[in-house]
Amino acid sequence: MSTLFPKFSKTVDGAKIIMEQRLLQNTNKLILDNDICTGCGICAEVCPETAITVGAVGGVQRGLIDDGATIHVNEATCSYCGICVIMCPFSALSLEIDGKESLPLLEKDGFPTYDKGTSIDLEKCVRCTICDDVCPREAIDRDVPLFEGQDKDGLAKGQAVNLNLTFTVDTEKCTYCGVCGTLCEAINVLHNPFSPETGNVTGEVVWDETLCDGCNVCAEACHADAITITREALGPALLGEVTIIEEDCCTCLWCEKNCPTEAIKMNKIFEGEIIFHAEKCPGGCSTCVDVCPANAVYLPTPPPAKDLKKNQEQVVAVNTDYCILCGACVYACPAEDVIYLRRDSIKIKGKETDLFNKIKAKLCEPRTSKVLEDQVGQVELKKL
Repeated sequence: MSTLFPKFSKTVDGAKIIMEQRLLQNTNKLILDNDICTGCGICAEVCPETAITVGAVGGVQRGLIDDGATIHVNEATCSYCGICVIMCPFSALSLEIDGKESLPLLEKDGFPTYDKGTSIDLEKCVRCTICDDVCPREAIDRDVPLFEGQDKDGLAKGQAVNLNLTFTVDTEKCTYCGVCGTLCEAINVLHNPFSPETGNVTGEVVWDETLCDGCNVCAEACHADAITITREALGPALLGEVTIIEEDCCTCLWCEKNCPTEAIKMNKIFEGEIIFHAEKCPGGCSTCVDVCPANAVYLPTPPPAKDLKKNQEQVVAVNTDYCILCGACVYACPAEDVIYLRRDSIKIKGKETDLFNKIKAKLCEPRTSKVLEDQVGQVELKKL
């Protein structure tokens, strides 16, 4: 009896769920990484086979559902085309063909990709830590050596600055007491042989420029005011470099807007509008805050009691500067019409195919929060 193909299976490997389609001559695998998936639902919106459904986003993301997944893929109806992989803003999906990551749709120039336009001008970048600190997706690769301020075994702080130093000793004032040499390894006070013929201490002060950071302690400590240190900063050494890991970047703009030297540039992949109707939010939920992958949703600080007026206190808000219009909050919100989302355009590079334009039309349908539970474990949004 011959084996019938295709064959389908679904397996779990830690945080990864693997959907497999075995054909006669090759094997396709669609792999979902639940550690990365945010439940934004974009994969479900773009799937041409409607093989993907969104699960209980809020419960999964908040750790309230054991072994839960924010999205569910029907391995038998999935065509393994890879469109969900291409359109996932968070790189939570991957496609393997015979054990190798592959996207034939891209390789044949049959589909565009997001144009994130991420860049860091290394001439402007001062190698600070702000972009790395504010990034909600760990998409910054800061390949900069550690200094002693961060790690006691790190590089000396003086190596971070390119200085032109001069060290002079007034031999008329210097007593060769040696105090400067005991304080700093860059200075060595040498004494000539002590001779009763002169009865005086003489010698030489030797300075090693490579060990000096221009701290000026020696001059401050010299009781004879014989030492002068001058330092001229020629500019920072700028050791190492900082780059953006584009596949992990969601274009939230946290790094761009907070870079102190305006060295970072990127494109938001979606443009449109999101509105939070705080007056409809029951309060005390905060699910949208917890699930937001861009750290754009927040609970406003309550105003002082003396400033409170009836029905004026906000219970939830969004900073649209950082919102990427992914939709995770809309899918997670358990209340009706609290969050309104509309995408107007998508930043892409490559040919706009007919298939892409159909998918774009789906992504640009306005929608609002309302969890419909027609099927257990699946959610659907109200579309306007």
